[in-house]
Amino acid sequence: MSLYFVEGKGWRYEFEHKKVRYTKAWFKKKSEAKAAEAERRKEVKNPTPEPMIPIDTDFLTLVNRRLDYVKTYNSEGHFKDVLYHCRRWVKEWQDLKCSEITHTMIEDYIIKRSKASPIVANKELQYLRALFNYGIKRKMIENNPTDQIGFLPVEKRKKYIPPKDDVVRVISMADPDTQHYLWTIVLTAGRVNEVNSLTWDDVSFTDRSITLWTRKRKNGNKEPREVPMVPKLYEILHHRFQQRKDELPWVFWHEYWCRNTRQWVRAPYKDRKKIMGTLCERANVRYFRYHAMRHLTASILDEMGIPIGTIQRILGHQNRKTTEIYLHSIGDAERKAMNKLQQVDGFSRIDATLLDKSVNMSRSFWKRKVKRPSLEILMSEINNLGFSAVGRKYGVSDNAVRKWMKGYKG
Repeated sequence: MSLYFVEGKGWRYEFEHKKVRYTKAWFKKKSEAKAAEAERRKEVKNPTPEPMIPIDTDFLTLVNRRLDYVKTYNSEGHFKDVLYHCRRWVKEWQDLKCSEITHTMIEDYIIKRSKASPIVANKELQYLRALFNYGIKRKMIENNPTDQIGFLPVEKRKKYIPPKDDVVRVISMADPDTQHYLWTIVLTAGRVNEVNSLTWDDVSFTDRSITLWTRKRKNGNKEPREVPMVPKLYEILHHRFQQRKDELPWVFWHEYWCRNTRQWVRAPYKDRKKIMGTLCERANVRYFRYHAMRHLTASILDEMGIPIGTIQRILGHQNRKTTEIYLHSIGDAERKAMNKLQQVDGFSRIDATLLDKSVNMSRSFWKRKVKRPSLEILMSEINNLGFSAVGRKYGVSDNAVRKWMKGYKG
């Protein structure tokens, strides 16, 4: 304990704690300095925790910040999707603080959206969870009200993959420019936005390869993948290259009237929504969209015995499980596995009765009564077990057992 007197400043204390120096002067008496030093030491060794100031943000502010982030780091298509959902949320909770939005409010909203479909409701929940997690990560809010809310069960259906002949028929109904576009999707297994953004810099006639760019990655990174050019695709792109306009970098583009600038604009396609419906109607086939052709290419490669790792690289998937979703064909491995059932005793021959129409009897035949025990056995079991237990043993009701008794006794 360091206490000393300084002329003109009175008594003073001075000490050090965890390499930090603490001092104070202007005490008239030594006892006062000593008491003050003891009190200060106590405060330093046991500091009073600062009160936690709850953090909170207006819901509208959080939504706007999230939209700015998605627009910067993700694709334009994903931004539009998130924007669509955000507009719905703002109508519900625009005047509230994030802390005022409760678990129950979110759950009620999800149940309301499930009337459209469980898939729609699950997507709303997925995007809401991402919104509040973004706020927590940015220290704008403290809690996520979507926690502990589970996704709704959905009825998964087998995705329709058009037969190869239907795809060829649809392509043949299109004009030459659209035929080039559709063949490029089929022969590269590319996503629509990847083909739309394809430039001549991405096409290498020397290496006979195409570089497709995607933003479907974590943090929105734009990453390339190379796809080899098959001869048919080489002919298509070489033909387009001969007729290209030097000032336009895109492989596929169109000219349209822009209402904002009031002039004609040349730009790449964004999404050719209506064309597939028209072409499928002309070809008189079941309707499908561009992504189904990507599934078709993957399934054809799988049927040809191409390793799944190779198909995964062509499709540009990071996760093998995603690639497996695209493989809809029944391959030789599955057929060989199921054919082994023929080797099981009793499976190799067809029971003749299964082919006889006479076995298709009335329902009462298949629900015929159980075989009754003899009177002596029945009486013994009833005495030992009772009517209910005997009924459970033979798979009937206790009243049925009583009827058996009456039948035996006449």
